Amino acid sequence: MATIEIKDVKGEVAGTAELNPSVYGIEPNIHVMHHVVRAQRASWRQGTHNTLTRGQVRGGGKKPWRQKGTGRARQGTIRAPHWAGGGVVFGPHPRSYEMKVNKKEIKLAMRSALSAKLADGELVVVKDFGFETPSTKQAVAALKALGLEDKRITLVIGNEDVETFLSFRNLQKVNIVPVGDINAYELIDNKALVIVDTCLARIEEVLA
Repeated sequence: MATIEIKDVKGEVAGTAELNPSVYGIEPNIHVMHHVVRAQRASWRQGTHNTLTRGQVRGGGKKPWRQKGTGRARQGTIRAPHWAGGGVVFGPHPRSYEMKVNKKEIKLAMRSALSAKLADGELVVVKDFGFETPSTKQAVAALKALGLEDKRITLVIGNEDVETFLSFRNLQKVNIVPVGDINAYELIDNKALVIVDTCLARIEEVLA
């Protein structure tokens, strides 16, 4: 079982935590991680794009000139695709980009992401910040003490930890995720994954 140091807001070691090897010690499955992240990003697309076909463009009901005798090419409507202002051929129409992903794949992708972060030394466990009132100044000081002030961070906090959320939300390089909303994309998309120690049990409960 892997052991990791728990640091406090001053950047000092405040204890250790035992990490479940079935969550933090597996061989990362790159294929599943890619599949899950791709599906997650695709699900964010609204799919409301639309273009008008020749039958939907306003006007063009009358044949522009007679079929024969003018010397010009025959035309049936001024709203044909090759006319300016005409319809669009094979243009995008409303659709869903949703991709099917099994629940086991989603959990495997998150376990792979956590294991990869630990192996790369990009996983940081901190004690509860203990903000009595929201304070961005204290949040910046905590990141500086942890040596993370210049890194793009994903911060995993408790679901009800409002003070910590309000303290970090205005920091440009910090992405805050409640432990109940963690996902493969946000676990991967950072240079340092910071987890509050009280969230470890919840993560292992769901993923182990």
